[in-house]
Amino acid sequence: MAMARASSGLAYPDRFYAAAAYAGFGESPNSSISAPASRFQNDVALLLYGLYQQATVGPCTVPKPRAWNPVEHSKWTSWHGLGNMASTEAMRLFVKILEEEDPAWYSRVPELTAEPVVDVEMHKPRLEPATASASQNGDSLPEMKTISTENGRLLETQDKDVITEGLGSVGICDQWVAPSVSGQRPRPRYAHGAAVLQEKMYIFGGNHNGRYLNDLQVLDLKSLTWSRIEAKLSGSSDSSTTTLVAPCAGHSLIPWGNKILSVAGHTKDPSETITVMEFDLQTCLWSKLKTYGKPPISRGGQSVTLVGDTLVIFGGADSKRSLLNDLHILDLETMTWDDYDAIGTPPSPRSEHAAACHADRYLLIFGGGSHATCFNDLHVLDLQTMEWSRPKQQGVTPGPRAGHAGVTVGENWFISGGGNNVNGISETLVLNMATLVWSVVTTFQGQAPIASEGMSLVTSTHNGEDFLVSFGGYNGRYNNEVHVLKPSHISDLQSRMIDRPASDTNVVVLPTTNTSRDIQPEIEALQDKKIKEIEMDNGDLELNIRKEETIEQFVEALKVEKEELETALNKEQLQSLQIRQQLAEAESRKTELTKELQSVRSQLAAEQSRCFKLEVDVAELRQKLQTVETLEREVELLRRQKATSEQAALSAKQRQSSGGVWGWLAGSPPDQSSP
Repeated sequence: MAMARASSGLAYPDRFYAAAAYAGFGESPNSSISAPASRFQNDVALLLYGLYQQATVGPCTVPKPRAWNPVEHSKWTSWHGLGNMASTEAMRLFVKILEEEDPAWYSRVPELTAEPVVDVEMHKPRLEPATASASQNGDSLPEMKTISTENGRLLETQDKDVITEGLGSVGICDQWVAPSVSGQRPRPRYAHGAAVLQEKMYIFGGNHNGRYLNDLQVLDLKSLTWSRIEAKLSGSSDSSTTTLVAPCAGHSLIPWGNKILSVAGHTKDPSETITVMEFDLQTCLWSKLKTYGKPPISRGGQSVTLVGDTLVIFGGADSKRSLLNDLHILDLETMTWDDYDAIGTPPSPRSEHAAACHADRYLLIFGGGSHATCFNDLHVLDLQTMEWSRPKQQGVTPGPRAGHAGVTVGENWFISGGGNNVNGISETLVLNMATLVWSVVTTFQGQAPIASEGMSLVTSTHNGEDFLVSFGGYNGRYNNEVHVLKPSHISDLQSRMIDRPASDTNVVVLPTTNTSRDIQPEIEALQDKKIKEIEMDNGDLELNIRKEETIEQFVEALKVEKEELETALNKEQLQSLQIRQQLAEAESRKTELTKELQSVRSQLAAEQSRCFKLEVDVAELRQKLQTVETLEREVELLRRQKATSEQAALSAKQRQSSGGVWGWLAGSPPDQSSP
C-alpha cells in the first residue's frame, strides 16, 4: 500500500516515461541512474516493447519483415498485434504490467520528468504523444469506476490515472465500467428507448414508479455529459402549433438517417394500431408518420429490428396484455406495412425478448417471457424463404430470461441484463451468429445495476474501438446509471502469448485485430514461444537464440502442418458446401412435396364431398322406390276389385235378361218389382 501511494506522485505521461526508462527503453538525460538490464520473461518483454512503441510512435504501419529474423519478426508481431489502441491506454497498460512484474520499480527511480529517447531502429520517426500537452496544461480529467468482483461482492474502485475523456477513458476490456458522467442525470427508469446517432445516445420515455415518461435525454459519448432536449410534437396542420408528445414505455428507438424513429409502445390512451413517430434532430420536433397498408395492433415489449430499409417487428403484448407472436414488416422507403405468415414453427407468444439480424438475411429471436414463464430458446427466421427454424447451439447454455437487451458488434451478438422471475441475470453473454456458439463475457454475484430488467443497450465506436453502453433498468429499484463495456477482439493465440496470472479486480486484456481465422498468426505465436531469451538494455533488444537448427526444423514442420491443415480445411469447406447444397435440395423437395400433399388433400376433400352427395341421392331414390312398389300393390288391388265388380254386374245383367224371355214364353207375368 505504501508503494502504491508513492507511485501515484508522478502524473502521466511522465510516469510512463519513468517506467519506460527503468525498463530499459530509454533514459532521461537528467537522470543519474542507468537503465538496468531487463529480467522479464520473453512474452512480457515482447508485450512491453509493443506497448512502448504503440504509446510513443502509434499504430504499427511498418511492413512485416520479409527475411527470417526472429528478433525483428517477434518485435513486429508484438507491436502490430495492438491494432489501433490509443497511445494513452498503451501508457497505462505498460505501467500496470511493469508494476505487476516489479512492484518496487518506482522506489528505485528518482523523479524523472523529461521524455526518454524512442527506439526507432526499425520504425518511423518519433511522434509526440497526443496527451502530453493536455497533461502539461493541467486539464482536469474524469475519474472512472471499475465494476469487478472480489469474494462474490460487487466493488467500485476509483482509477485516477485516466488521461482521456469520454468512452476513451475505459481502458479495461470485457468488464462493465461505470464512468464518471457530468450534467443532470435523467430520472431513473426502465422499459425506455435508446439509440445512438452522431456519437450521442438518446434516451426517450420509459416507466418510473408506474408512470410513463415523455422526456428526451442526450448523453454526449465524447464528454459523457448529460443534457435534455425540450422536444415538442408538431401539429398536423400548422407546424408552429406544438404540444408535448404522449408518454410511453415498452417502445423501440431506431436511428434512421439523421432522424430517430420511435415504434409502438404502451401509452395511457392506447391507439388501435402501432404508431410510428419521428424525431428531427435539427428542428427538435416529434412528428407522427403516416403509414399505408394494414398496420399491426398496438403493443409494447416487441422487438424492432432494422434490416436494410425495412423494420421487422415481432411479438410483444397488446394493450390488454395479451401476448403476441405475429410478424410484420414496415418498408421505410414507402412506409407500407406487410404481414407475413412464415412457414415452420414460430416462437411461442412472448414479449421483452431480444432480436438481431445477421448478414441482412437471418432474424434471430432469443428469450423473452410470458405471464409466468421465461424462455431461453433461440429461433431463426430466414427472411428470404420466410421459414422459422430452431438451430443447434454450441458453447454455454444461456439461462431463461426476459427484459434483457442485446446489440451486435460484427458477427457477435451481446446479451446483457434481464430477469427470470426470481432474480436479475448477472452474466453478459455473447453469441457468434456465424457459428452459433455461446460464451460468457463477464459475470458477477450480488445485486448490481447492470443486472436489471428493461435496461437499454447500445453500441458506439470511439477511436476505432467498439463500446457497449447501458442505461437504466429495474432490479428492485429504478436505475439511471451508465455502464460501459469494451469487448476485446483479441484472439486465443494472442491471449496465450500473454500467459501470466491476473488479479480478480484488474484483468489486462489487449485488443488486437481479428486474426483467429488465419493460420499464419498461430505459426507466429508458436515461433515466439520457441525464442529462449530476450534481454532489453538501453532501448535495444538483444536476443540469445539457442539451438537454431532445431528451431528451423520446427518451423519447417509447422509449415508442413499448416499445409495439411489448409488441405483439411478445404476438404471440410467443400464437404460443408455439398451438405448445404443437399440440404437446399431437400428443403426444395420438401416444399414441393408439401404443395403436392396439400393438392392431394384438396382433391380428397372434394371427392369426399361428392361421395357424400351421391350417398344422399341414393337414399332418396331408395325411398322413392319403396313408395312406387306400395303404389303398384294398391293399383293391382284396385284393378282386382274393379274386375270383380264388373264381373258381378255382368252376371246380374245376364240373369235378368235370361229370365224375362223364358217367362214370356211360358206365360209367366213379368216381375212387377223390376223397373
